[in-house]
Amino acid sequence: MGKPRLLVLASTYPATPGDGTPSFVRDLSLAMAEAFDIEVLVPAVPGGASRESDGGLTVTRFRYFWKRWEDLADGAILENVRARRSRLLQVPCLLIAEHRAVRRAIRRNRPDAIHAYWIIPQGLVARLAARGIPTVVTTLGGDLYALRSGAARRVKRGVVRHAAAVTVMNEEMREIVEALGGRPAAVSVMPMGFDLSSLATGSPRPLRSSVSVLFVGRLVEKKGLAVLLAALREHPPRSPWRLTVVGDGPLRAELELTAATMPVSFVGQLGRPDLSNAYAAADIAIFPSVRAASGDQDGLPVALLEAMGSGCAVIASDLPGLSDAIQRDVSGILVSPGDSAALADAITLLADNPGQRQRLGERAAARARGFDVTSVARGYRDLLVKVVESKVLGGAASRLERPKPLERP
Repeated sequence: MGKPRLLVLASTYPATPGDGTPSFVRDLSLAMAEAFDIEVLVPAVPGGASRESDGGLTVTRFRYFWKRWEDLADGAILENVRARRSRLLQVPCLLIAEHRAVRRAIRRNRPDAIHAYWIIPQGLVARLAARGIPTVVTTLGGDLYALRSGAARRVKRGVVRHAAAVTVMNEEMREIVEALGGRPAAVSVMPMGFDLSSLATGSPRPLRSSVSVLFVGRLVEKKGLAVLLAALREHPPRSPWRLTVVGDGPLRAELELTAATMPVSFVGQLGRPDLSNAYAAADIAIFPSVRAASGDQDGLPVALLEAMGSGCAVIASDLPGLSDAIQRDVSGILVSPGDSAALADAITLLADNPGQRQRLGERAAARARGFDVTSVARGYRDLLVKVVESKVLGGAASRLERPKPLERP
């Protein structure tokens, strides 16, 4: 008997491996490829083949708009819409095209289960196009926190109530899903993992004449780069410093203007080898996440886990998910979200104390090993196997038990 067939639905996936696009869907799917025959179905993006083999995965990309303007899924959908409202015209086209693509994939491969990333749109499409196929829905935060209209809540409620299981990044998100009607036994906190093997680890950071500070993330409100720039501008550390900003997004021009007179370099999105080098060169990595005006916020950024895994001393906002990964003052420093003065104090503390940076970095690396994608994938694999077995045995989804949480070092 062959491996069970899994259809993975997502809207974020690299056009080519290591191109700098967040790779958590690819990493987790690859880590589960030994247990499942996996097809990944994602929207078309520039540079991505319409169909290809990627490691042990089959990747299919579907077209959804005229090629000249087809950019809704090139990056984060919500932020792309906020940056240019005319992209709303692409939303119904994406939903219709994805529905058709899912139906074709079902006829082609007859999947035993579906893993849908994000409640909206993939969870919604799976519910409409794949009735009878058990679906595990994974939400990373944006759809859960930001889409708060009455219509969006009704859609989310319908998706989570009918899902075989829902996975979230932190306990606060679990409570929100349960408030929407998700069955407690079917809702689990299971963060995304990161590829530890892709990072340069183990080498101590040399003492330099200036402190290297690193920010990695989309240049959007919830990532909090504006707070970090305010902290460095209004309360700069006594030690010489330089900030490297990795990432791109709709706020880049505005943020570059804010930092024009500061020792700040915007290097854009980096591929995996260059990003690994950036982590290795940094003394301090900062994740100043905030709650955006829309309600959106981070669940648990994979970049934070990567920085910890590389042995960086990290400073992050005290928000659910981030505070789950970091043990306060043991494997990193937590500060109040949006508090630029408190953030500046934390930066100054680490900038002036290389010994403390080293200790925090070592403990962060040990803590992050529990989030390595090979460890995380075991939990997802076990959950999906139970879902498939429940279908084969004719059992109800309510028989599924919540997976045990990952043990952290």
